[in-house]
This record gives sequence, C-alpha cells and structure tokens, in this order.
Amino acid sequence: MAAQSLVIPDLVARVRRGDFPFQPYFPGVEIHRLYGEESGPSAMLLRYQPGASVPRHEHPAYEHIYVLTGEQADERGVYGEGTLVVNAPGSRHDVWSNPGCVVLVIRDQPVVFTGHDRR
Repeated sequence: MAAQSLVIPDLVARVRRGDFPFQPYFPGVEIHRLYGEESGPSAMLLRYQPGASVPRHEHPAYEHIYVLTGEQADERGVYGEGTLVVNAPGSRHDVWSNPGCVVLVIRDQPVVFTGHDRR
C-alpha cells in the first residue's frame, strides 16, 4: 500500500472556523495532532488561550513553528501571524501567547521538557 499524503486546503480559514478537534495539552494550551505521536516525527496544531504558556523545553532536533493566528512569544521575541520560526537542535526556550494564538508545529523529534516557565 502506498504512503498517503496529508493535504489540508485553507488551513488558516479552517483554524479560524474551528474545524479541528483539540485535546488538553498544558493548562490553557490544546493540541490537535496532524500526524505522529509522542515519539518520532510529528505535526500538530497548538491552540493557546490568552496568557497561556508551554514550559521550558529543549529541541533535540529541528522544530518549525508557523504562526497561523494571533501571536506567540519566547525570550527572543514576539512572532505574529504569518511568521515562521525554526528552532535549531540544542536550542531551548519558554513559549507563551499573551493574546492567544494557533500555531502549526512540525518536529523531527519530540521536545524535552526541562522545567517550569521562567517568565
């Protein structure tokens, strides 16, 4: 059987309509997995409520973040809609969203959570 491709037309419009079922991930942050699980490569949507955060974590491999709605922030800056952030292997940070946001996350490997927010 041939591998299937994942095609999601109008991703931003679908996120704005609420077409994806989200599950709790961290307080105020929900997840919808597009593919993959807790280990190995994965893609997911993360939805942050205003003021929500994800604890400090390290990236053992590349992680790509694309901000679909709202804005996401870390110690390096604030990233608005349409921003692509590539976190390199070995990088670490806390992540939060003051106004709330939805981001697309694509990871080669799962992150390693190292502690609580440093904000």
